[in-house]
Amino acid sequence: MPRIVDAEQRRRELTEAVWRVIRRDGVQAASVRAVAREAGTSMGALRHWFATQDELLHVAMTRVVERARSRAEAAAAAGGPLVPRLLRVLEEALPLDDERRAEAEVWLALTARALVDPALAELRDRSAGELHGFCTEVVRVLVAEGVARADLDVDLEGERLYAVVDGLAVHALTRPSVLPPGRARTVLAAHLATLVDSS
Repeated sequence: MPRIVDAEQRRRELTEAVWRVIRRDGVQAASVRAVAREAGTSMGALRHWFATQDELLHVAMTRVVERARSRAEAAAAAGGPLVPRLLRVLEEALPLDDERRAEAEVWLALTARALVDPALAELRDRSAGELHGFCTEVVRVLVAEGVARADLDVDLEGERLYAVVDGLAVHALTRPSVLPPGRARTVLAAHLATLVDSS
């Protein structure tokens, strides 16, 4: 009886092979041949799922966004006090453990490639817009729940929160000895506290 292939599982395995090649050898090395070798499959079998290198890279970047979004949604649905819950959700964008560090390394490498790849640039911009929108929504939630400072400018603070999250992600990834996970969490929590009415 032929083995039934779980399509989603197989695409996930192949995407992770793309990530491993990118993290070890760089984006330029993530050819269909190299990824097939990494995944332990033939080029023909890989092309059944991903026809070109461009498609491989696009799917690899998409997967980073999907995983971060899924974790953030789970953290938001977990319940608990509002501000600590929002902090947990925002932390999903930071490279605070091995899983998120791997995602961030792939993301940063593909963001550099996006400078010369319009399809990746479009995905980069869409996901950046999503994070920016989410940061603004965090501020709106604080206002709606009556815990924000009275003088708070939602759009301005959404922009500042986005800059903090994005900046922490890059610095935690590129300078981990200077900004280890605990320190990144502390900085993010301190910034979030500036949005809350402490009276």
